[in-house]
Amino acid sequence: MSDTFKLEEFITDGAIYQKALTLANHGKTAPYEKLEFLGDRVLGLFVANLLYRHFKQETEGDWAMRFTILVREKTLADIARQIGLPQLIKTKENQLRNNDSILADVCEAVIAAIYLDKGYEKARQFVEILWTPLLNQPHQSIKDSKSALQELAHKHKTTPVYETISKEGPDHAPIYTIKASIPSYGEAIATGNSKKEAMQTAAQQLLDILQKNKSSKTKDTK
Repeated sequence: MSDTFKLEEFITDGAIYQKALTLANHGKTAPYEKLEFLGDRVLGLFVANLLYRHFKQETEGDWAMRFTILVREKTLADIARQIGLPQLIKTKENQLRNNDSILADVCEAVIAAIYLDKGYEKARQFVEILWTPLLNQPHQSIKDSKSALQELAHKHKTTPVYETISKEGPDHAPIYTIKASIPSYGEAIATGNSKKEAMQTAAQQLLDILQKNKSSKTKDTK
């Protein structure tokens, strides 16, 4: 992390930051969840921009693999710990402060809060300071199910759609049910302990379904 990074320049005691850092109690919806939705998109934009600027000679596929590592749950949780977010999280269940899924979501919620409170440039600065040192980490062996499904859909001039069907269980052990679909081609439903895990599983299941369908069609034409 850059020596010039100071968390207090980005996060204040304002209401929107309190919302980003507050977990749910007694099964209620966590205040940060809508901010996390926005923060995921804001982070994606800035990380994609970093890749575009720093790796102009690489292919879109290379960018996709780098992008996957940079926005995955583990990376977000590591950054959250690096800048001290666990200590700022408001919860009565201290074990949640070390939960990768929650730390990743809160990190995205904080990015959204900065974006809404301080604007585009400050949010971009936050992301670029923290993510630029990670750009050159190894990525050749990484190709997750979501990226593979995205590439397959792109060949058919479409894009995968992910829908949250339900969230059940206590805040410290949630179960998400996610549907992944490619319109006119197929869909799959899977569960996981985080949205990202459920999305990955659903994406893999849909890839398996599409591959089986492709194999069946190939056999039929012989």
